[in-house]
Amino acid sequence: MTPSTTVRSPLRLYGRDDELVTLDKLLALLRRGDGGALVLAAPPGLGRTALLRTAAEAHRDRGPVLYATAVPAERAVPCSGLGALLGVGPAGAAPAAPHTGITPAAVARRLREFADGGPLLVCVDDAHAWDAASRAALAFAARGPGAGSRIVFLLSAADSTAFGGLPTLHLAPLDDGAASALLDRLTAGAEGLDPVVRAEILREAGGNPRLLTGISGRLTPDEIAGRTPPPWPLPGCEAVLTAHAEPLDDLPDRTRTLLLLAAAAQAHEPEGAGADAMLLLRAGTRGGLPRAFLDRALSDGTGTGGMLQRAGSRVHFGHRLAARAVLHHAPWARRSAAHELLATLLTESGDRSGPDDAPARNVPGLPDARTTAASPALPLAALVQRACAASGPNAALAAGLEAAAVAPSAHAVRSAALARAALLSSGPAQRAARFAAAAEQARLAGDPPLARSLLARTGPRTADAEPAPADPATTPAVTHPAPGLAPYVHGMLALRSGPVADAHEVLLAAAALLAPHDHRRALDALLGAAEAAWAAGDALGYLDAMKRLARTPADEGLEHYRAGMSAVLEGRTAEGHIRLRRCLAPAGDPGDPAALLRAGVAALALGDIAAARRAGARSLAAVRTKGPDALLPQALEHLAYAELRAGRHAGARAHALEGLHAARRTGQPNSSAHLHAVLALAASVEGPAEVCAAHGEAALAGAGPHGLVQAATLATWARARADLAAGRPGEAAARLAPLVKAGPGRGHFATRTLAVPCWVEAAVLGGREPGASRELHAAVDEFASWAARAADPGAPAQLARCRALLAPASEADARYAEALAHHERAGGDFEQARTRLLYGQWLRRRRRTREARGPLRDALVGFQRCSARVWADRAAGELRAAGEPAGTGTGPAGDPLAALTPQQQRIARCVAEGATNREVALRLSLSPRTVDHHLRNVFAALGIRSRTELARLLSP
Repeated sequence: MTPSTTVRSPLRLYGRDDELVTLDKLLALLRRGDGGALVLAAPPGLGRTALLRTAAEAHRDRGPVLYATAVPAERAVPCSGLGALLGVGPAGAAPAAPHTGITPAAVARRLREFADGGPLLVCVDDAHAWDAASRAALAFAARGPGAGSRIVFLLSAADSTAFGGLPTLHLAPLDDGAASALLDRLTAGAEGLDPVVRAEILREAGGNPRLLTGISGRLTPDEIAGRTPPPWPLPGCEAVLTAHAEPLDDLPDRTRTLLLLAAAAQAHEPEGAGADAMLLLRAGTRGGLPRAFLDRALSDGTGTGGMLQRAGSRVHFGHRLAARAVLHHAPWARRSAAHELLATLLTESGDRSGPDDAPARNVPGLPDARTTAASPALPLAALVQRACAASGPNAALAAGLEAAAVAPSAHAVRSAALARAALLSSGPAQRAARFAAAAEQARLAGDPPLARSLLARTGPRTADAEPAPADPATTPAVTHPAPGLAPYVHGMLALRSGPVADAHEVLLAAAALLAPHDHRRALDALLGAAEAAWAAGDALGYLDAMKRLARTPADEGLEHYRAGMSAVLEGRTAEGHIRLRRCLAPAGDPGDPAALLRAGVAALALGDIAAARRAGARSLAAVRTKGPDALLPQALEHLAYAELRAGRHAGARAHALEGLHAARRTGQPNSSAHLHAVLALAASVEGPAEVCAAHGEAALAGAGPHGLVQAATLATWARARADLAAGRPGEAAARLAPLVKAGPGRGHFATRTLAVPCWVEAAVLGGREPGASRELHAAVDEFASWAARAADPGAPAQLARCRALLAPASEADARYAEALAHHERAGGDFEQARTRLLYGQWLRRRRRTREARGPLRDALVGFQRCSARVWADRAAGELRAAGEPAGTGTGPAGDPLAALTPQQQRIARCVAEGATNREVALRLSLSPRTVDHHLRNVFAALGIRSRTELARLLSP
């Protein structure tokens, strides 16, 4: 320990605003003449020292600062705890024996002498490293100061256990924004930070400032800019790992042995999964550790210094860096022996279970179980352990890992095995190919950042990377990665999380490279390119990808799907429907998720909503059963959309919310945008309007940068439908007009037509001028043409409704009757209720109020049946305006407008929302003079004088 009175913090603190506020309050307390204490508790590297130095610098000009630290010799002269703080040992002297005789009273007296009447700040860094007697005396002294003491203790420690009872502030890792800002400062001298490298550094550091500093400082400018592949794994963690390993030296040898086995056992497990307790029991027994010690340590962590925790059948380290620190701290020979022991046990465990009571061999603590051969027949977990024990490139072991990674196992496990195989490879081309294969498995596991990091290690493609064509029926593709694998993975990542136009082009190029070597992935690349074009609203690009797919041999079901979708898009509807019906029951593997998703798309194109829901449910079950995790958001999106088309809005909302969570967890923002659009459509029916607006804005925010025209079209349609429900037809028409009219900026080629009935309704209710009727009739004619081809069961009813809206009064009754007859045959509560609502409105506004009540009552019941609350409110308002007795609507009890007539209530609510008289007249099909007359009567009845008072009266 070394006392100091001038301490400066060299860097600005990022993401510590709340902590700095707490320190400011503590120092303000000191300036007022009071005392106090605070412990900053955090694992190494999170910035507790920087906060301590900041506090010391802030107080330096206001009073004395007593600063002591326990740091390595190159940073300060080591002293012995409390004795150094109080000046007992001479500066620069060797460490003295612990000063166990110092009493708390002596501590307080010495501190008052040092302060000499001024406000004293006592900063003790790494206080957990002091001897036990010094810690106890310091804690006692820190508890003593109170009002008038003029002493504040600020301590930092790895945890708060050594200073129980003192106020403690636990430091969390930096959030993403603060970590990113710090990384920008650390790399400010570089030419530019590559986005993939940025993401990998942030991921590796986990919000630890010292790790960020160490990693960024070890990369070259070319590696930071992405011009040169960075090392794998990233270097620069050594200092933090050494700090985390400091407590290990105080533990018994048997405890260090068990911790080493536990850390090594996580090498073949997915990140965060911990280690198998039974494997550790067998390994510890084989290593000669006492059985009683193992039982206690592996049940509740007893005897492990609090580093191990039990959760079910798994054993975890308490901190994410602790396992790495244990491996970093152990000598190479001991670490290698641990991996070899685990490899031996995993190889033996094919038909064995339970503890192994064989005695220890060769090396005390760990047996020498090394072997020289790496057989591909060994279990993947055993091969991973053996790879961790390898000291350099090992072609045989790498080949064994690559072959074993084909066996059924989690994609994350395969990715880790292939990455290790790449590290063991001697040739750059083979290493790049294995990193690309590892990246594909990471993508399938739903970990795009890891996939991009692995792709960054592939480097430029070289001629010797091209293998001879392999028979995919007999040779696993993962063992013969083709030259197009890296662009294929790039394209599939872009499909879910980047500009879809880029994904389309990259996947087309990848398909051409893959075709001679990897038939299956070539097909997947073309299907991905077609999906990207569809999402972008590029019909020609979609057809181009499908035509290229025709030149690549495929199974019968896929060929029917390709030919059917192409025919429908090219206007050959009858031919396309024949083909698509053959896709509804996929041949081959009945549980193939991709084939079931295509079946759902085919069913929607056929208008068979029930078949689309069945296919969606089956595909979701298949993905949940067999994976991959990366496909879960798409499976939930397809099912949610099918339920939406079936009018099952609650089910669509539930599945879309689950899909949104899965998309966020697996790093798929494009899927998030599509799911937000589905949720906006559901909310445009169920309400409230704020939910629809939030999801719609989120969908548009994600769709814009990545060119997701389909998601943008659906989100805009949802917002317009919510406007209609709220009685804002003018706003709805303005939203929809660019999507449905001819010219640039139109909506998605396959979904824009669905919004035409909404646009016609909005335009008519909004009072479009007669000159605009030509556009409306043209849109209805286009919708009629689409309805004749689409086989959508609800389309004829919506077409008749559009014609009723545009028909002269003498024909409207018959058109509405035709629409309702179509609804009876097609079903669907929501659209049928909308038609009844429009018919009732039309009747009421022609003063046929008695006739209007029947359709309006039916509309209200229909909306209530499908939980369309906002639409039910609108129908109830129309019903009251038609003279329905009070209390039959959905308004709440105690309504301040209950004494008004239905027409006055509607006008009052519109005005309270901020509408002008002219806007109210437009919404309710009244003249502005009539609105003004009713509004005067509203003010008189309610005893108010202004629109402001009315808005305040009706505010929630």
